[in-house]
Amino acid sequence: MSVDLVTFGCRLNAYESEIIRRQAAEAGLSDAVIVNTCAVTAEAVRQAGQAIRRARRQRPEATLIVTGCAAQLEPERFAAMAEVDRVLGNAEKLSARHYLPDVAPPVQVNDIMAVREVAGHLIEGFEGRARAFVQVQQGCDHRCTFCIIPFARGPSRSVPVGAVVEQVRRLAGNGYAEVVLTGVDITSYGADLPGRPRLGDLVRRLLAQVPGLPRLRLSSLDPAEVDDELMRLLAEEPRLMPHLHLSLQAGNDLVLKRMKRRHTRARALALCEALRRRRPDIAFGADLIAGFPTESQAMFEDSLRLIDDCGLVHLHVFAYSERAGTPAARMPALPKPVRKARAEQLRQKGAVALRRHLGEQVGRRLNVLVETPGRGRSESYLPVDLAPEAPAGRIVAAEITAAGEDRLLGRPAG
Repeated sequence: MSVDLVTFGCRLNAYESEIIRRQAAEAGLSDAVIVNTCAVTAEAVRQAGQAIRRARRQRPEATLIVTGCAAQLEPERFAAMAEVDRVLGNAEKLSARHYLPDVAPPVQVNDIMAVREVAGHLIEGFEGRARAFVQVQQGCDHRCTFCIIPFARGPSRSVPVGAVVEQVRRLAGNGYAEVVLTGVDITSYGADLPGRPRLGDLVRRLLAQVPGLPRLRLSSLDPAEVDDELMRLLAEEPRLMPHLHLSLQAGNDLVLKRMKRRHTRARALALCEALRRRRPDIAFGADLIAGFPTESQAMFEDSLRLIDDCGLVHLHVFAYSERAGTPAARMPALPKPVRKARAEQLRQKGAVALRRHLGEQVGRRLNVLVETPGRGRSESYLPVDLAPEAPAGRIVAAEITAAGEDRLLGRPAG
């Protein structure tokens, strides 16, 4: 009998699934399936429902527990499913006592907006992964009009610097060559801590106090809050990876205003230009939403041009999806076929940009973290296939011999 985790969504969910695995084991839970859901889109919630039904068919006798953002927002929806035995909220899922076999009631979802701290959890490693994730922040105080996540994650709260350093030191000591700092809104880091440290201050302390860590990577950043110290570190610290994923969402100022984003198109362009000037090898990714309510064709074309103007090569594209309870859901909506078509245009343009960027790497020598035998990621997060295979978990120097549609081909450098 085993406890299986099914994880949807972001890197923070991946990190929390490792906590869940350990908390469930501590509680003595066995023969169970735990589905850690995402709520960022209606499609993510639908996929969670499919996974729950599939898990019940495959494990008819197992205890089936549903948790995560979708469970926090809609506990009654999942409790009503015949396949589900227990529903846990985002705070409850991180505590061992909620996995005790005789726990009651079956639905345990409390007010996430009342939570004011981030529980410290020291993780030794991540099952099946060559890189490790470390939570530095939780929740969000902003209210983008399309986003339901603040109501699933609660207010912004930060993990103290010392606790983050200790976690990273432990993971580096256990052989992890790369750590990714993650959270819901990590550029808001520190506003609730004594002295109000910024994300750049945390990164500086980490790099100084964990000299044995080869690679530090950041998850998604809000372009409105990238601080000066972080800019300096990106320019000067080779162990801080030259890869940033930006929460851009759109390339038109009126759409950004209606989204209630805190940056403008000019701010996004200036940030990318300044970082590329300081670190020419940096690669940018971005979240982009296609077909936001009221988006005209001209507004959409501003988002298309943003791919070239910012030099974006790693895209996460979403066709706009209404989320009940958000202001955007009450705005004049575009037809779904228009949203899907625009999302596909963004993806196609992003694929062209990625192929061009991959082609520019041929003949270069890149350092690759091997994730699975023969396959890994460069410092700028480009996928690289290696022949002959190198063992997982190691960083190897690779000569890039060719570029495919979505990855590089290379061989370990002699």
